[in-house]
Amino acid sequence: MGKGDHIKVNRIGYTHHGIDTGDGNVIHYTGEVARKSNALVQKDRIETFADGSKIKVIEYDKCLPVSEVIRRATNRLYEKSYSLIFNNCEHFARWCKTGEHKSEQVKDSTSTLTQYLRQLGCLLLFMNTAYISEIRL
Repeated sequence: MGKGDHIKVNRIGYTHHGIDTGDGNVIHYTGEVARKSNALVQKDRIETFADGSKIKVIEYDKCLPVSEVIRRATNRLYEKSYSLIFNNCEHFARWCKTGEHKSEQVKDSTSTLTQYLRQLGCLLLFMNTAYISEIRL
C-alpha cells in the first residue's frame, strides 16, 4: 500500500473506498450509513478509515500519476455531493486514480436488481397465465 493507491475495506453489505495519501491518512467520502446527507470528502487517519477491517489495494492496468491522484483527491476535500448511485466513495476513489467515474458496486447491485425484477415479472406472468387457464376450465 502506498501514496496514491485506491484502497478499500469491507463493511457489512458494501465496501468502503478511499485514496491513500502516503502519510498515514486516507481521503474518502465519510458519513454514517443511515445518514449520508452529512457525507463529505474528508481526510482521516488510515486506522479510522479501516475501522478494524483489512485494507485491500485496488489494482489497475492504467492509472494516473501519483501526483495527479493526490491532487484530484485533495481538490475535492470537503465536497458534499454524495450520491449512493451517482457519486459514492467508489466513484470518488476510482475517478481520482483513473479518471473514470464509475462504481462496480452500483453496477453489480443494479444488475442483480434487474435480474430479480425479470424473475418476478416471469413469475407474475406465469401466475396470471395459470389463473386465466383455471378460469377457462
